[in-house]
Amino acid sequence: MERRAGGERGKTMRQLVLCNDESAGGEGFDRAEVIPLHGGAEEPRPARGMRRAGWLLVACGLALLPWLYVLATGLPATATAAHWPVAWVGLDALEALGLIATGLLAARGDRRRALAAAATATLLVVDAWFDTTTAAPGGDFASAVALALGAELPLAALCGRLALRALSRPV
Repeated sequence: MERRAGGERGKTMRQLVLCNDESAGGEGFDRAEVIPLHGGAEEPRPARGMRRAGWLLVACGLALLPWLYVLATGLPATATAAHWPVAWVGLDALEALGLIATGLLAARGDRRRALAAAATATLLVVDAWFDTTTAAPGGDFASAVALALGAELPLAALCGRLALRALSRPV
């Protein structure tokens, strides 16, 4: 049931009243428990442009599925990259920037940390994936796995948790 909260215009408060069987007949109503519901109103429906963008992204993701088969069956087992060091330094630089930005925003209590944290978590998972899948067998692979399990994936989990917590808090 909805009631006006404190006479404030435009604001409503929803409450749930729980009563035992005795109070159903009117006796013992003073023992009823009032529990405010903080669920709030339903999410507003996204604008038409946003819905279209969402469905476009779904279509693009589905279109990539056959391309995965082409890549899996057509790529060579080994390859040489001309700018290998630049690629790795760039990735790690983006991770450092993401960790610093996420940390500063989290320390300030800024809700925008959710964006930085989500991007940083993604970069860290991608780095762990490529480190382990491109490492040479033996010591290089063992180092890549140790770095992934000891640093990159735990940091990614922390960033993911920060992002989810920031998004789940009421404004």
